[in-house]
Amino acid sequence: MLNGKKVLITGADGFIGSHLTEALVKEGAKVKALSQYNSFNNWGWLEDIDCLSDVEVVCGDVRDAHFLREITKGVDVIFHLAALIAIPYSYVAPESYIDTNVKGTLNVCQAALDNGVSRIIITSTSEVYGTARYVPIDEKHPLQPQSPYSASKIGADAIAMSFRNAFDLPLTIARPFNTYGPRQSARAIIPTIITQIAAGRKEIHLGDLTPTRDFNFVKDTAKGFIALANCEKTIGDTVNIGSNFEISIADTLNLIKEIMNSDVSFVTDKERLRPKNSEVCRLWCDNTKIKELTGFTPSYTLKEGLAETIKWFSDPANLKKYKVNMYNV
Repeated sequence: MLNGKKVLITGADGFIGSHLTEALVKEGAKVKALSQYNSFNNWGWLEDIDCLSDVEVVCGDVRDAHFLREITKGVDVIFHLAALIAIPYSYVAPESYIDTNVKGTLNVCQAALDNGVSRIIITSTSEVYGTARYVPIDEKHPLQPQSPYSASKIGADAIAMSFRNAFDLPLTIARPFNTYGPRQSARAIIPTIITQIAAGRKEIHLGDLTPTRDFNFVKDTAKGFIALANCEKTIGDTVNIGSNFEISIADTLNLIKEIMNSDVSFVTDKERLRPKNSEVCRLWCDNTKIKELTGFTPSYTLKEGLAETIKWFSDPANLKKYKVNMYNV
């Protein structure tokens, strides 16, 4: 259904956005990729994709409402991924998260409404659920703002849904659980482990190993986004994207060590610990809804996805892009 459609991706220069850009080009979409403006004219991870010649790159900022109204003219579908996502940084700069995540989403929705965009996918996050009150977590689970980041995403989701209810905007809220894969920021746990081992460290520094997560390979997450965009039954709904599989950070570390044939030891780094009431201790996705509505199922097992991720990070050309010896907030 996306073949030949004019598609705008906000946050296309980021981790998931760059993979979604590649997937949409393969679908035959005419992709316009929004990269955050900077004076270096750097397009983030878009610089690394093979299909860049097939993509129209525009530079700007979702915080600028006028700019968004201009770039959404003639667009059929919007995938809104642009956001500040680092949880530790939200503790020190919460206002930035409101500006980008809440106001940015407002601007995207208003621009889509003004220009008659026919389909919008708004990116949420499993962090809005907070620590699971029951598992697996379905879309009816209570929302718990355990960090300024998650609070900003709860607000963004609410703004988006208000446009659905008040103006009949044809949107879906996609709520992916923990995505991992090539190009992910070192602030995330899986790249943190892999990069330290790949760099030859004998001791790796991590935070709390007891939380559990529902990890999803980035190509599966991109597939989930496209499945939602192709399904009219998801309009006006919030839908999880996940694997329905829970694993602790400790077990994830051990699995990565096994794949990388490493005997590295673990050291608790207090700087990497979240405040007590802010840590999300358990996430486990109920993916029943997306399966029933779209037929989506993940293609990668955790071990398969980790193997592909490790291969990418272990390439010296990729590893040198990461500052392994410092904590990436």
